[in-house]
Amino acid sequence: MPQEITTLLTFFGGTGDLAKRKLYPSVYNLYKKGFLKEHFAIVGTSRADLTAAEFSDMVRESINHVVEDEDNAKEFISHFRYIKLDVGDEAGYQEMLKLNNELDAQYELKGNRIFYMSVAPRFFGTIAGYLKSEGLTTENGEFNRLMIEKPFGVSYETAEQLNNQLHEVFEEDQIFRIDHYLGKEMVQNISSVRFGNPLFDAAWNKDYIQNVQVTLSEVLGVEERAGYYDDAGALRDMIQNHTMQIVAWLAMEKPASFTDKDIRAAKNVAFNSLHIYTPEEVKKNFVRGQYGENIDGTQVKYLDEDGVPEGSQNDTFVAGRLKFRSARWDGVPFYIRTGKRLKSKQTRVDVVFKKGISIFGDDIELENPVLSILIDPKGGIEFRINAKDTTSDFKTRVDTMKWQVSYLDMERTPEPYERMIHDAMNGDGSNFADWNGVGISWKFVDAIQDAWDSEHAEFPNYISGTMGPKASDDLLAEDGNHWIYK
Repeated sequence: MPQEITTLLTFFGGTGDLAKRKLYPSVYNLYKKGFLKEHFAIVGTSRADLTAAEFSDMVRESINHVVEDEDNAKEFISHFRYIKLDVGDEAGYQEMLKLNNELDAQYELKGNRIFYMSVAPRFFGTIAGYLKSEGLTTENGEFNRLMIEKPFGVSYETAEQLNNQLHEVFEEDQIFRIDHYLGKEMVQNISSVRFGNPLFDAAWNKDYIQNVQVTLSEVLGVEERAGYYDDAGALRDMIQNHTMQIVAWLAMEKPASFTDKDIRAAKNVAFNSLHIYTPEEVKKNFVRGQYGENIDGTQVKYLDEDGVPEGSQNDTFVAGRLKFRSARWDGVPFYIRTGKRLKSKQTRVDVVFKKGISIFGDDIELENPVLSILIDPKGGIEFRINAKDTTSDFKTRVDTMKWQVSYLDMERTPEPYERMIHDAMNGDGSNFADWNGVGISWKFVDAIQDAWDSEHAEFPNYISGTMGPKASDDLLAEDGNHWIYK
């Protein structure tokens, strides 16, 4: 039986695209499953002029695809309220405080409050300051928590400034920095595969692993996001957050227990051992790219996309080699890559184990066993092993054991935002980024970006529909390795 959660959840940016596509359906799924019952309320805020009925209609439309019982949906929506708010206007927070107190009494919410910021990052600090100064954070509740969408800063300096602003109001364990990749089912499977199987747990180190690869490839180009993307690029948009958070699950030490405190501590041991590159080291260890036309010319190059400045040096592809200065990973490269307009949409982890020494004769060479965790678009696990070939002579061949997430499992699996909202309600920070990891990721990325900003690159340097520039393959070849996913 699900345990009911008592809380008031406020969505800043409550009429935005994210709220309608992801947040309201996720909360409704929690309601259908019994995690929310009677003692909850939800407040949506934005600058839009909406009546209570118009807001209710908007919420009802946003959850339409997951509604199975009309009366159930109607009761759920009765817990919603809307308030027009200019987040920079101090007076508006007093109206919100009055509404919050009324809802607290009506639904017996015990002063428990969660504030979800789905607004432009420049407003995060402003909102947090007013939450404190205008009394919206409670003293008598069991919890006050803050959920924040990415990006968390655009550099280490801006991230640190934002973090300091938030810490004036909230403690670190009250801040839940969202990275929706951490809510994906197969990302969460990394820990169960690694720590739940002694075979992998014992071999998860430099003695048995040759290299680790993380790929986040996209088929789409910049589309209509040039205004944002040309400032961010693949490095800031995908490496600093999603990729580094996945790497943390792979590189972390074994936690003392599977609690958020110990998990974060184990991740931070890995983060703290990450080597930050000098400009010369960036040249040796990182590759940047920008897509050109595809072979038949039906897709334009990045420089010809709407809104892209002439001569832009923005990266749409990044590949690199990470080094951890730790006893566990000394000498083991972690290869990462992400990019737009690549051959296929694919998010995956490939753990390449060392070759065994063949006892079968000089003419038989064994291959590297590979454990692959497939995250998107279809979840699954593959384990490539050496086995006997079915011939009269004794030879070996590579066979792959495969498991794929079933359609039934897919239907049962919570969406990432549903899982993250539920975790935040329970105070579980396991699948959220903490400041130490975010800060080190920014220092790492800033060092790369600074090196790139000091030199002009010749773009475009890869054809749309491929897996990026040749230099990405050369990077691994230098170590005698190759990308598992081609």
